[in-house]
Amino acid sequence: MPHPNRRTLLAVTAAAAAASVTGAVAPAAHATDARTEERLRRLVGRMSLEEKVGQLFVTRVYGHSATAPDQADVDANLREIGVRTAAELVERYHVGGIIYFAWAHNTRDPHQIAELSNGIQAAALAARTPVPVLISTDQEHGIVCRVGEPATLLPGAMALGAGGSPADTRKAARIAGAELAALGIRQNYAPVADVNVNPGNPVIGVRSLGSDPAAVSHLVTAQIRGYQGAGVAATAKHFPGHGDTAVDSHYGLPVITHTRAQWSELDAPPFRAAIAAGIDAIMTAHLVVPALDPSEDPATLSYPILTGVLREQLGYDGVVVTDALDMQGVRTKYGDDRVPVLALRAGVDQLLNPPRLDVAWNAVLGAVRSGELTEERIDTSVLRILRLKARRGLFAEPCTTREAVDATVGTARHLAEADRIAERTTTLLVNEDGFLPLSPASHGRVLVVGADPASPSGTTGPPTVTLAGALRELGFTATALSTGITPTAARIDEAVAAAEGQDVVVVGTYNLTATSPQRTLVARLVATGVPVVTVAIRNPYDVARTAGQRATLAAYSWTDVELRAAVRVLAGRAKPRGRLPVPVRSAEDPAVTLYPVGFGLSYDR
Repeated sequence: MPHPNRRTLLAVTAAAAAASVTGAVAPAAHATDARTEERLRRLVGRMSLEEKVGQLFVTRVYGHSATAPDQADVDANLREIGVRTAAELVERYHVGGIIYFAWAHNTRDPHQIAELSNGIQAAALAARTPVPVLISTDQEHGIVCRVGEPATLLPGAMALGAGGSPADTRKAARIAGAELAALGIRQNYAPVADVNVNPGNPVIGVRSLGSDPAAVSHLVTAQIRGYQGAGVAATAKHFPGHGDTAVDSHYGLPVITHTRAQWSELDAPPFRAAIAAGIDAIMTAHLVVPALDPSEDPATLSYPILTGVLREQLGYDGVVVTDALDMQGVRTKYGDDRVPVLALRAGVDQLLNPPRLDVAWNAVLGAVRSGELTEERIDTSVLRILRLKARRGLFAEPCTTREAVDATVGTARHLAEADRIAERTTTLLVNEDGFLPLSPASHGRVLVVGADPASPSGTTGPPTVTLAGALRELGFTATALSTGITPTAARIDEAVAAAEGQDVVVVGTYNLTATSPQRTLVARLVATGVPVVTVAIRNPYDVARTAGQRATLAAYSWTDVELRAAVRVLAGRAKPRGRLPVPVRSAEDPAVTLYPVGFGLSYDR
């Protein structure tokens, strides 16, 4: 954390900025009062055009430090952004936001993250017009998680949907928000408000709370109240809805074929609920919805969708942020110099992570100077962004402290609460003849095999090791053997040989397809006669593609908190309480529902 002299300087600068911009603003307040509004407008009036344009951008930057990153990160910054450090980025481009990524080396450990955040704020508050930076990240939890252990990791969205508890959902978001705020991260790109009605969705899936619009709406509202109650701006995504896509917008341009009536019934309710709950920001989707915009522009660039539907029809006047502009879905139709301009014309306020900041920044400047965009249009978005910063208390207190990190991040209370919430999400789908729960006395020797996908945060797993370790803690003799997402014939043979003499085999399955060799693995293990238990460590739809196992659990993610909870259920230390938030249909005939929404077995006799 900054040494005392620097901390004193930050405090003085922050106080000066607060005095010139806004009074004390309660973090949970949704609207700015008249006095604050006037001060924010005066602040906009003092900004140069370049400073205003900078406020519109949220970008990545490499390095663990704002002023002294590793040389490899300096090189990456020079290559991609044209600056050496985060401090130089803020000085040159006046950016309004910075997004943290693990791969950009921003999130090594809690104290380092807080120091990076403070360093960024120091650079912003030293500018000609001091405006704090809104630091953001994607901390959805579950399979998308940028800040890892020792921070508290919580169940992901579909797990929370399986739990079905608004109280648990709000509590999880409150914990997550409090820890982010202590790290200096004041905007989270969550909750996911997409209603996942397509089991083949390659990009949303378990990131969604479920397939029922009403249930998703209730839990989205709970998450917003949790995050924003902790002083962190929540961001509902991906408008107008990414739940029925067969294409990943990172790599292509999805098309949603819903009629306007279907969109209103299926996709819109969670966003309506988010707006009613006072959501700080809504993120756009890089997809086409012909029923809402016949031009077939991506929603991110669509005036009919963002202004016509979101702002005028739904009445939303908060911040609209694009999904990342380096994703292929938004780059298929227009060049990187046109995308940011068209997004602003459509109704966007924040431009997230353009592939080349210099190209995007200069394109917006050029559009204002040529008259394509008016400065008044830029002022409107800047004012929305400043209101958000004021609501979240950034003008009053932009920095964090070592004491805040130690008192908040990964505390024993938070970790215990995460375990309790996770236990209430695990879903029991199959339990032939009451095979579960297992006992060390009757099934003490356990082989754990299956997929070991990379940790979402880089700090947990691998899943087979986590499952085996949790079983050993409960008195079982457990061995782990990673067979992978695409096990080879040789690896399957090895697993079959290892099953000999075991009392049970636990198989972690991961997104089974019709041709997945994981299905062969399960079938071969079932054929040994050793009882098999499958644990779906991502999508619960896996159960439709396996047969012969004695039991199946859905864990909804492969982070440690969800896997440990699944083991406690498997061993009877916790009861299975989760209920499917999505239907599981037959793999052979999708018209046949094998397990409906709300399905979940219990140990109660």
